[in-house]
Amino acid sequence: MGKVRILYIEDNSDSMTLVKRVLEIEGYEVISAETGREGLAKAFDNQPDIIFTDINLPDIDGYEITDTLKKDKMTAHIPIIAMTANVMKKDREHVFQAGCDGFISKPIDIDELPTQVENFLRGKTHDTNHNSRKLS
Repeated sequence: MGKVRILYIEDNSDSMTLVKRVLEIEGYEVISAETGREGLAKAFDNQPDIIFTDINLPDIDGYEITDTLKKDKMTAHIPIIAMTANVMKKDREHVFQAGCDGFISKPIDIDELPTQVENFLRGKTHDTNHNSRKLS
């Protein structure tokens, strides 16, 4: 089996650069997309093992991305993890109602991110909210 392939959909270039660097150091292949539409196209073209998506994107939001991917048999099996600064309880509930498999709140704890990725890949779904080294 090859490298685990992660699709990261994020419009903030600083967040994209840092998260991509952390995940690549851990040995993951990271495919990046800056818009929801680009993310959808890359999800279908690349069939990643897991998808991390920001909820607030400039074109279509993470909820619509999740809905589209979960309704298609080619991508319905791929875990989708929301990464967002929307951290109110109702926001977390909306993430799961939309079909996301997990939730990581921003700012992202880059020390915990590799462990979180492993947990999600093993099928452990949860939301996280840690506060050590942060990325906003």
